[in-house]
Amino acid sequence: MRSRSLRPLAAAALVLTGAIALSACASGSAASGSGQKVDGGTIVYAHQQEPACVFGGWIEQAYLSYQVLDNLTSLDADHTVVPWLATAWKQSADGLTWTFTLKKGVEFTDGTPLTAAAVAYNFDYWVKGGNSTAKVWLDGYYKSAVAVDAQTLQVNLAKPYPRLADNLSQGYFGIQSQHALQTRTQAQNCEAPIGTGAFTVSKWNRGQDIILKKNKDYTSPPANAKHTGPAYVDEIDWKFVADPTTRVAALQGGQVDAIYDVPAVQWSVLKNGGYQLEKYVTPGRPQQISFNTAVGPFTDERVRQAFAYSLDRKQIVDTIGRGVIPFEGNGGVSQATPGYSEKAAGLYSQDLKKSAALLDAAGWRKNASGVREKGGTTLTVTLPYGAGSIINADGAAILQGVKEQAAKAGFDVKLVPVPQSEFFSGKYSTPDSYDLQAGYWTSVTAGILYINWRPSTADHPNYSNSAFYNDATLEQYILEGNSATTVDAQNAAYQKAQDYIAEHALSIGVYDRLSTLAVSPKLHDVWQEHAQGGPTFYDAYLTK
Repeated sequence: MRSRSLRPLAAAALVLTGAIALSACASGSAASGSGQKVDGGTIVYAHQQEPACVFGGWIEQAYLSYQVLDNLTSLDADHTVVPWLATAWKQSADGLTWTFTLKKGVEFTDGTPLTAAAVAYNFDYWVKGGNSTAKVWLDGYYKSAVAVDAQTLQVNLAKPYPRLADNLSQGYFGIQSQHALQTRTQAQNCEAPIGTGAFTVSKWNRGQDIILKKNKDYTSPPANAKHTGPAYVDEIDWKFVADPTTRVAALQGGQVDAIYDVPAVQWSVLKNGGYQLEKYVTPGRPQQISFNTAVGPFTDERVRQAFAYSLDRKQIVDTIGRGVIPFEGNGGVSQATPGYSEKAAGLYSQDLKKSAALLDAAGWRKNASGVREKGGTTLTVTLPYGAGSIINADGAAILQGVKEQAAKAGFDVKLVPVPQSEFFSGKYSTPDSYDLQAGYWTSVTAGILYINWRPSTADHPNYSNSAFYNDATLEQYILEGNSATTVDAQNAAYQKAQDYIAEHALSIGVYDRLSTLAVSPKLHDVWQEHAQGGPTFYDAYLTK
C-alpha cells in the first residue's frame, strides 16, 4: 500500500487545478468495501507541512512526535489529565514539588528502560534548548528534576505551577531515550528520535514522506486509548502534500486514507460523500493579529483601536470559513481554552465612525486616494505571515478580507506571504520588520498568556511577545493565574489579562485555529488527541 504515489496527481494539480477542484465537487463519494478488518496494512496519510525535525517546538512536529514518543500525561476530551507514562502524580502542600510515579516494565525502542533518571534527563534537555517550546513553558518555574528511585521522579519548582501536569500532555514534552540523546548525533535524533511510542521512524524521504513502523513491543498507551498492546497497522506512510486540492483529490481517488487541513470549501462535499470529518478547535492563542507597540503607527493606542473598529471580522471569517472556521474575537485565547473571557471577545465590532474619529484625533487625515496621512507619511502597515505554515489557504483569504476592510478606514495594509524557511529563520521577528503579525500558539491552558506576553528584557528576552509590549500590570495578572491554587482563581486572573489585552488593543482575535481531518470509510478509529488535535493512529485499523 505504500506504493500509492501522489506524483501523477500532484502533476495534474499543477496543470489542471481547476479541473481537479471541479471533479472533487462533482463526485467525491467514498468507495465502500466489505467492512472486514485487515490484519496489519499501511495507513497512507497526507499532511500539509514538512517540519525540519520529528521532535521540536512547532505543532507540526508535535503531531509527528506523538506517534513515536510517549508523554508523562495525556488529556481527555473534557480536559481531564489522565495517566500515560506516569501512573500517578501529586503536588506538595507548598506547590513547589511534583512527584510522578512511572509505569514499570516500559522500554525505549533502543532497548533501554524507562526510568526516572531518563525522564529527569529529558527535563534538563528541554530547558537547555532541546525543545524551544518546552523551554518557554518551564522558564521561570523549573528548578530541577531528580530520580527518587527507578520509578519515582521529583520535579522541583521555583514557584507554584498547578497546571504542570496539564501542560506535560503537549507533544513538546515527549520522552526520549537518554542513551540515544547522549550517544547519537543531533541529526539522528532530529530525524528519528527514540521513544517508547507505538511507532518508530523507519525512513524519511525528504520532500516526500516519513515511513513509521509499528513498535511490536509497545506496552504504554495513554489511559484514554481504545486498546492496549501494539498498534493494529504495520506502518504509516506520512506523506507531505502542500496543496490542499491535491490532498482532497488524493483522498477521493483512494490514493490516501486520511488527510489533514481540510479546506472549508470541501467540508460539506466530503461529508456528503461519506468521509469521516473531524474538527478540533485548538485551545491556546487563536489566529490573531498583534500590533507592534514599539515602532510605527501602532505605538498609539488610538490607532490600534481604530484598526480594530475598521473590521467586521466575523463577516470575513463566516464568508471564507463557510460555517467550518469559527470566528474568534478574543486576541488572548481561543474559545476552547479554559478561562476564556467573553468580555474580551466582544469588545470590538465594526464601527467606521469610531475608527475615523480615533484616527482624526491621532492626527491621521485621508488623502485624495483614501489613505490616511500624517506629517507626509501614509498609514501604510506591513503584515507578514507564514504562508502555508502558520497561515493556510483559508487563512490567507481571511487576511485579504482584513486588508480590504481596513482600507475603507484609510489603512494601507501590505500583506507579505513569507515562505516557511524565511519565516522560521526570524527574518520578520524584530520591531523594525513589521507593524502587524498574524499567528497562533496552541496550549491546553490560558497559561499561554505567560509565553505571549511576558515582558522581554535584555537578560531575559521573550521572542514570543510579538507586540513588544512590556507591562507590569498585565504580567501580574498572568502570574497570578499561573500560580493560583484553584481553577476559579486561575480563570479570574487570566480573564483580567485577556480583558486588559483587548481594552488596550494589543491583539485582536480573527478566527480559531483548527485541526481538521478527513478519513476514508475504510479506515476506522482515527481520533484527535485532546491537547493539540493531532491525528492518533495507534487505535486505527483498515477494512477491506
